[in-house]
Amino acid sequence: MRHRVGSAGPLVALFAAAAVVHLAAQLAGAGMVAAVSQWSLMPLLAAAFVAAAGVKRLVLLALGFSWLGDTVPALFTDDTRFLAMVGLFLCAQVAYIAAFLPSWRRSALRRPALLAYLAAFAGLLAACAPGAGGLLGPVIVYGVCLALMAVLATGVHPLTGIGGALFFVSDGLIALDAFASWYAPPVPGFWVMLTYATGQALIVAGIVRARRALGFAA
Repeated sequence: MRHRVGSAGPLVALFAAAAVVHLAAQLAGAGMVAAVSQWSLMPLLAAAFVAAAGVKRLVLLALGFSWLGDTVPALFTDDTRFLAMVGLFLCAQVAYIAAFLPSWRRSALRRPALLAYLAAFAGLLAACAPGAGGLLGPVIVYGVCLALMAVLATGVHPLTGIGGALFFVSDGLIALDAFASWYAPPVPGFWVMLTYATGQALIVAGIVRARRALGFAA
């Protein structure tokens, strides 16, 4: 079966609509609407990806673990909730790393731009370490995988590179909110989800284009 980007149009529109509803709910403080709309984001994005590119197991695995990271932590509280989220999104990052690895020679891993990613990771770790306590170990492991995903994403397609960077920013904001006492922006969930939803969408869009232009097949 031949998959065309145009066939994904309605699903992309549904994803965009769900994202707008979710962000509006974040701003309005409508917790239930925010939760339900967040649960729909990754399934809609995955469906749009399949419609445009077919079944690519590693990418779908990453989106699936991202969906679990969006939903399962709600069943827990406090540190258990945070660890559940970190564990599930760690699995998503590993799946993305495996998907992007064949393109590593084109990535920032071999360019001076790598220094910017290393500096961002070091700065985030320095900001979060004093407040992380016993969670510092999991935070470091996750941060390394997150940064590696973002770096390798640059080798797939420019859109995927931007998406990986936004994913890094999103999770960085979560870490700051959890561990940095000085971090207190208005409506923090809005900024987390804006960068997360946009980042995931750009990652997928770049993969679709890279598949067509470069034979990317993850």
